[in-house]
Amino acid sequence: MTGKKAGKGGKVLAFAGIGVIALGLSGAFAWSAGLVGRPVTTSTFLKNVPEDFPAGYRRAHGRGLCFAGTFTPTDEAAGLSTATVFSSGEIPALGRFSFGGGNPHAPDLAGRTQAMALMLTGRDGDQWRMKLNNIPYFVTRDPEGFLARGAAFKPDPATGEPDPAKVEAFLKAYPEAAKFLAWEKQAAWSGSFAGETFNVVNAFIFTNAEGQKIAVRWSLQPRQAFVPLSEETKASAGPNYLFDDLRTRVKQGPLLWDIVAQLAEPGDPVDDPSQPWPDSRRKVTLGTLTVTEVSDQTNGACRDVNFDPTLVPAGMALSDDPVLKTRAGIYAHSYNARVREIGYGRATDAVGQPKGDAR
Repeated sequence: MTGKKAGKGGKVLAFAGIGVIALGLSGAFAWSAGLVGRPVTTSTFLKNVPEDFPAGYRRAHGRGLCFAGTFTPTDEAAGLSTATVFSSGEIPALGRFSFGGGNPHAPDLAGRTQAMALMLTGRDGDQWRMKLNNIPYFVTRDPEGFLARGAAFKPDPATGEPDPAKVEAFLKAYPEAAKFLAWEKQAAWSGSFAGETFNVVNAFIFTNAEGQKIAVRWSLQPRQAFVPLSEETKASAGPNYLFDDLRTRVKQGPLLWDIVAQLAEPGDPVDDPSQPWPDSRRKVTLGTLTVTEVSDQTNGACRDVNFDPTLVPAGMALSDDPVLKTRAGIYAHSYNARVREIGYGRATDAVGQPKGDAR
């Protein structure tokens, strides 16, 4: 199994901070992959940003909370990859908890999507960056499908509901989406980040010291119990319910997640993020993430980190997953837009361009 060798994450976009998926995902996919019939640029989507959108905020997963802690690898991890994050002993971890959606003013429970971004730095400066969500697999096999889903399920102004014919056509073109829609309908909502499982749905290629390559996906599995969200809590919770819960829990003691890798076998769909691998596949615990503190993202250490999951250290490489490859351009473009906003502050327009004579 092969994959392009990735450059060292710590040496790519050294100051690459600032953006995680600019643009709102559907628009971003359209820009990056050229999925629309007419020219579409980042500016097309940034012009839709509300006037009160705070300078420097991420366009997707706009509400976030920084965290810091450590990562301690297992001995088994070094047998799968030569990445120094697995041979450095305990190393620093920096990350961000967030919600799906781009509105930084939305209440915590406006949607069910919870996410974790994470950066681990090995002894030689190599960095392993990742982006995880609480979904078990991607909705479609490619970015085009993600965009098509948004169009198919857009409510009809006349009825307030999606057009059944468009939904049917979408599912005919992307039958794999049916299982995601079924999962989305029945899966329990989480009442705490602390008990949530976060998944990397894209495959990566690990290379060990003998040059052996294997495709892996991984999850962050909590040591804390899952907390289902009751309808009563959902109805009465304040706008910062989940973030307040995190702050309270961290004050009481560290939060722990085990990073568990699932190893592919020949014939498994390595390049299709919509297809889970059989649960019988071998699993290896790569190490433990310990979260010891959280802080507001406005001035927190995570604010200026680009959690681009395509930035991986030596010993890891990208698979040929088209969704994964699309992300690289999205994150880079987001970085540029947000650097302008933070640099110019309110002297920029919604597209991130200087107003008037600002330089």
